[in-house]
Amino acid sequence: MRTAFFASLLEMAEQDSRVFLTVGDLGFSVIEPFLARFPDRFLNTGIAEQNMTGVAAGLALSGKVVFTYSIANFPTLRCLEQIRNDVCYHNADVKIVAVGGGFSYGSLGMSHHATEDIAIMRALPRMTVVAPGDPLEAFGAVRALVNTPGPAYLRLGKTGEAKLHGPDFRFELGKAFQLRDGGDATLVATGGMLQTAIDVAEQLDRRGIRVRVLSMPTIKPLDVDAILCAARETAALVTLEEHSIIGGLGSAVAETLMDEGAGAIPLKRLGLPSAFASRAGSQEYLRAVNGLSEDAICATVEAFLSARVAPSAADFVAA
Repeated sequence: MRTAFFASLLEMAEQDSRVFLTVGDLGFSVIEPFLARFPDRFLNTGIAEQNMTGVAAGLALSGKVVFTYSIANFPTLRCLEQIRNDVCYHNADVKIVAVGGGFSYGSLGMSHHATEDIAIMRALPRMTVVAPGDPLEAFGAVRALVNTPGPAYLRLGKTGEAKLHGPDFRFELGKAFQLRDGGDATLVATGGMLQTAIDVAEQLDRRGIRVRVLSMPTIKPLDVDAILCAARETAALVTLEEHSIIGGLGSAVAETLMDEGAGAIPLKRLGLPSAFASRAGSQEYLRAVNGLSEDAICATVEAFLSARVAPSAADFVAA
């Protein structure tokens, strides 16, 4: 996703002279093409993310579209006050890019684990929140965000993600994308868990369980129509994210179902516990420790579908 992001950013900068990039003294294996092509639209503010965000807000208020870029928590949590007060309050055209969502930098420990960022960014007024599931979604998201005024958060994986959409794929902000169909359940995934969702659906299919897979790259605004359609057409919903179970995709889907009067649909939220990881290790290892491996998700979904029993009027009378 990181490579797709920079390719798209460079293309958009060629087309739109407003596009700027600021970084927090990192990314020097991927930023060189942008720096070489647009040295007057690039700023390295150093390891000073609060300053980076303030500079970006100033540039945006002078008519620029500014992308800030750093690892995991640093362009978000370290400078949250500046994002809230300088960017969101002024509706500044600043796009905050975090590389390494979830446990992408797992071996570096909890300081580099981005596991609460979606919830926090989603709570900020005027903030659009996007977590692409593959390079094609990431590429399209950059184009969409350049053309969408106002603050945005773009949460990327690190590198090596496979392309999961076909060559005719077209990204649209605020839209979900169906990759598989099925009636037994809908698996709604965001970010780097999309590949896992597809693998889980294929494994469940071999066991006779037909699962629809929805990619939900835009978490705010959420595709309400896609969620309600899945609630009508499939027997249960399961959300999947490499993020705290609190405040992320699962919370957004649950809130939508309740607000729209569709709360009767069985819903299972799969994510990370509201706790700091007690260990460091690879992304794959930390996912497995937290029940987000393919096999663990399959077992959880199977148990959930087997256990759900719709209550009848008699149940309530007896109670």
